[in-house]
Amino acid sequence: MSGTLNKVMLIGHTGDEVKMHWFEGGNCIGRFPLATNDSYVNKSTNERVVTTEWHNIVVRNKAAEICEKYLNKGDKIYIEGRLKTRKWQDDQGKDRYSTEIQCTDFTFLTPKNESQVSGQQTQSTPQMNTPSVQTQETSSTSPDTEDDDLPF
Repeated sequence: MSGTLNKVMLIGHTGDEVKMHWFEGGNCIGRFPLATNDSYVNKSTNERVVTTEWHNIVVRNKAAEICEKYLNKGDKIYIEGRLKTRKWQDDQGKDRYSTEIQCTDFTFLTPKNESQVSGQQTQSTPQMNTPSVQTQETSSTSPDTEDDDLPF
């Protein structure tokens, strides 16, 4: 196989609210942590062990605005994207590295009636990845018009 693949799919719970960063020209990015859990039974103690892995999620522009508006701490979400490692320098000038998930697609999994904001229920959660059908009005005098249930 000559090609390569950089694809990540995660289902987890948000660890914090979306932090937005705005740039000149109106572009923006949103960042939030995502927790995924793994569990197994320790054979020597017969005890269930749960480990949590934290992922840094980055969403851009309109997707970031949607996440900021509807995503709350603790909500369950499906994330699809790619890995990207950034290099940066800390206050002492040492090189640091940070691996992030550059989100390309997401689906909210927490039902809107379970999503909480400061003890109050959210107003509405958009249905992501739901196909939308645009209908066009045509004149009924056209000989090509037929009555059927097809959206196209």
